[in-house]
Amino acid sequence: MERDPNLLVGAGTADDAGVYRLTDELALIQTVDFFTPIVNDPYLFGQIAAANALSDVYAMGGRPVCAMNICCFPVKDLDLSVFREILRGGQEKVHEAGAALAGGHSVEDPELKYGLSVSGLVHPERIVTNAGLKPGQRLVLTKPLGTGVIATALKAGLASPQAVAQAVELMRALNAPAVEVMSACQVSGGTDVTGFGLLGHALEMARASKVGIEIEARAVPILDDARDMAAMGLVPIGSHANRGFCEKHLRTMGQVDEILLDLLADAQTSGGMLMGISEENLDRALGMLEGLGLERAVVGRAIPQNPGTITVRF
Repeated sequence: MERDPNLLVGAGTADDAGVYRLTDELALIQTVDFFTPIVNDPYLFGQIAAANALSDVYAMGGRPVCAMNICCFPVKDLDLSVFREILRGGQEKVHEAGAALAGGHSVEDPELKYGLSVSGLVHPERIVTNAGLKPGQRLVLTKPLGTGVIATALKAGLASPQAVAQAVELMRALNAPAVEVMSACQVSGGTDVTGFGLLGHALEMARASKVGIEIEARAVPILDDARDMAAMGLVPIGSHANRGFCEKHLRTMGQVDEILLDLLADAQTSGGMLMGISEENLDRALGMLEGLGLERAVVGRAIPQNPGTITVRF
């Protein structure tokens, strides 16, 4: 375990990024993320992968300033135009975030992968972390769930064009607007919902913040068609793993809807922000989210009872 006093956020709380204090008023955020394609279009894949990596900086309450490409490309198997389109998509998304693309590193790899390492900035007193959730705060989610199920259906050739288009638009949308809400509403506890699903990331917050979390299952927004696809068994392996990981720390109340529970554990890519909002700031936060065109679902609350656990109410 690192003991540098300037390392404000390290690996101890399973947070979205590391944060290192540079001065009393400035801290450096660092993160890295890359993965295999989840859509067929290389340009869209580049955009989604970049948005996903940039999201970790937003999740810490910061702004991205610089990024570098991570390229694992099967250069002997695919046309160079595929790689150019991936890089074009990534670069455009980095520029949309107001950051600079400084270069990167590439290796030859039989399995295509792409992503970014990203550096960002934040004031040391305005860092948002997994450990910052407080009892009584309401949990607000800014994007619907279901992209993992739709991506799995796409690979099986069973996803409708409308479902894929909806999922792609969400995955390539930056979480930058949510940071405005986090700053204005004094959010100290939050995360972005990605590979561990809503349940997994909520559990990380519950553990790090030493609170219990209640989730109102019916209040969680789900992408159109995702429920039908999940009912067909098109649930990614990662989502099943998420549910298994949470099982020992998960309680349910009411008649359990197994399909909905699968969707709460659905592994997301470039998902929305899950943030704790105090009751006095809730109306303001919801109004701001609506004005920014974001989802504004109040999906649960933090409670002092049963710290480190999740209760799902059906």
